[in-house]
Amino acid sequence: MNSARISELLKARPKTSLYWGMYAASIQEGAKPDLGVAVAKKLAKRAVDRNRLKRMIRELVWTAQANTLNKDVVVKLKKPIGRETRGRLRKKEKEILRSQISGLI
Repeated sequence: MNSARISELLKARPKTSLYWGMYAASIQEGAKPDLGVAVAKKLAKRAVDRNRLKRMIRELVWTAQANTLNKDVVVKLKKPIGRETRGRLRKKEKEILRSQISGLI
């Protein structure tokens, strides 16, 4: 997804949860649904955690796009993760984040 399309989607009203913002818009004619993921270094300090979150988001959104969701989507992290665990993403928090993303989709 190019930056112009991401900017266009970010102007749409987001569907939000505690940690995530999901911006969706209809796909352009003749194209397949696309995905953009924004997990800022400022909010997830460790590269391992950022990559894990991005992988989780991709998996959930691609599954939804294959089944029911026929839209372009940008998912953006809004709040920092790992406040209680010295900036590290733990299993409990990962499951909470996964359930929130599933709820948005």
